[in-house]
Amino acid sequence: MSTETNTICVIEDNTPIRKLLSTILSKSGYSIVDFGDGTSAIEWLKSNTPKALLVDYVLPDLDGSVIIEFVRKKEGGDKIPVIAVTGLAQENDKEKILKLGFDSYISKPIDTANFSNQVKSIIENK
Repeated sequence: MSTETNTICVIEDNTPIRKLLSTILSKSGYSIVDFGDGTSAIEWLKSNTPKALLVDYVLPDLDGSVIIEFVRKKEGGDKIPVIAVTGLAQENDKEKILKLGFDSYISKPIDTANFSNQVKSIIENK
């Protein structure tokens, strides 16, 4: 099993948003592995452990609850910061997502000027 010490895994089905998140984080010094669907990401996660995971809660093949459940059951998965990056922006959506085991929540549209600092802070606080 490979531990990716500076790798952030981005799971986002919207290609322009996935590229934006990946570019911002790359410019902040992170290595990025990205996926447009949850199934491919889970396959990668079976043999890799990223520094953090950013998950669009609503994906075409499965939702974020399946991904967070997989990560938390994985050996050492409780130590991986998992951040929901989603358009679900109602207060009850945020509560629901955090109760599922996500460490934090960033709503779309993201604040591009502060996004990298938000992610870094969440990682450091885990």
